[in-house]
Amino acid sequence: MLVSAFAGTATMREAYAYAIETGYRFYSYGDSSLLFKDETR
Repeated sequence: MLVSAFAGTATMREAYAYAIETGYRFYSYGDSSLLFKDETR
């Protein structure tokens, strides 16, 4: 929600949809997230 406040909900939904479609994995670290592409797919 914090990122949505800065980037907007629509932008974040698009980013998450793209990340899921292209094989990124999601890891949460408290107030931030680390996203990286899963190269094993």
